[in-house]
Amino acid sequence: MTCGADTDICGACLNDKPEWDKLFCAADYDFPMNTLLHDFKYRGKFWLAEPLTSLLSEKITQPADLLLPVPMHWQRRFFRGYNQSALLTRSLAKMLKTKWCPDVIKRIKATPAQRGLKRSQRLSNLASAFEVRNDVLPPHIAIVDDVVTTGSTVSILCQLLRQQGAQRIDVYCLCRTAKYRDI
Repeated sequence: MTCGADTDICGACLNDKPEWDKLFCAADYDFPMNTLLHDFKYRGKFWLAEPLTSLLSEKITQPADLLLPVPMHWQRRFFRGYNQSALLTRSLAKMLKTKWCPDVIKRIKATPAQRGLKRSQRLSNLASAFEVRNDVLPPHIAIVDDVVTTGSTVSILCQLLRQQGAQRIDVYCLCRTAKYRDI
């Protein structure tokens, strides 16, 4: 699934192919997953990482050689106390018996939260926000995130990883919203 739809490829992906090769998600961003995810991300219920990634691991047929979390700027991580994507990545790597590395991609620019922004605003917000810190990457990589809304964040990361030679990039996420929903 390219965008996470229930078909191999949808019309929107044929028209505007995403930067990644396949997207695997546990569920749509609806009740009860949205509530669980909110509790995990904003209410400090980090113990939910394992049961949530268990749902996701069932969807992944050929795990990537290396899992990479979406990085969080150090200031945001300081205030939240943890990077939810890193917790998910660590748990998922253990379940899939594959490697993960929290510092291949670094967030070098603090940006306003993406929540509530339209896709074009999100892309602008993320310009020059990341850097890849490792130039030796395996051929198959997966980016792990909690929610894929417009795909802006993972698109930017895919572009950077492709510049470093990544051949296949998958996206593993707990939830996705409707593709290209203009929120």
